[in-house]
Amino acid sequence: MNAALTGLCEKGAKGAMFACELEEEDFWRISSLMYRCCRVNLHEGKKTLVQSRLNKRLRALGLEDFNAYWQYMLDNEEEVVAMVDCLTTNHTHFFRGPEHFDFLSKRIFPALRERKEDSIRIWSAGCSSGEEPYSLAMALVETIEDVDTKDALVLATDISRKALERAKRGVYGKNEVYKVPPELRIKYFDFIRDEESGEMLFKVKDVLARLVRPRFLNLVDQWPMKHPFDVILCRNVMIYFDRETQRELIKSFWRALKPGGILIVGHCESLAGMMSRFEFLCPTIYSKIT
Repeated sequence: MNAALTGLCEKGAKGAMFACELEEEDFWRISSLMYRCCRVNLHEGKKTLVQSRLNKRLRALGLEDFNAYWQYMLDNEEEVVAMVDCLTTNHTHFFRGPEHFDFLSKRIFPALRERKEDSIRIWSAGCSSGEEPYSLAMALVETIEDVDTKDALVLATDISRKALERAKRGVYGKNEVYKVPPELRIKYFDFIRDEESGEMLFKVKDVLARLVRPRFLNLVDQWPMKHPFDVILCRNVMIYFDRETQRELIKSFWRALKPGGILIVGHCESLAGMMSRFEFLCPTIYSKIT
């Protein structure tokens, strides 16, 4: 966290605003708005983070303090979307949590390959900039070689429209694909060069892009999906919700899964004490009980 962003509003030599202090009243107004929008629980310990991230919006808009920013949001609904983008965490990388992909590749995807039903539905809930759903697509293609002949889909949803735009482009830097094994990097990415910087970039090939469908979704809103899922990954998302929202979300995941479907959560998350109708398979991995 940049210490320069924690002081009062300061002016530089050219009059540029460096940082504004987030007063308690402004913090709780923003925190309450975030909760109403997406049930994200910004407790007192997040105040410095909120101040740091939203100062970027104040500078971009030329606003002098957080009260002015609040008034601006009241008149500009699109700024609420920008605020949510700023305050949601989008840290991820390819094949994050390798034990989950190992479990899917060895136990779940082979079973999907052998069954008579052609429909395969996987959901990456909280997909960020796309690394997780594209990793799932790679694992799926590697396990089910004729997946292109099946009705297969990896739904990739997130509340951050900025992150989703990256997921739709499917273009990543060399430091972002380092977790992809070299043989898969060659097989599933095209090498392209950025016209402005000359940097070598990696663009997912059509075989993955055809499988992955990035879509905006606020998890606390009504879900539009019609077909049940074989697998749902919602990792390191529920930690931002309060306990009651977590319970509601788990019930919704149960309804969205096929009988015996798999739910995978993050390592800081658990269904313990949730009165859920899931069977514990191993840490962070659960199967729907009908």
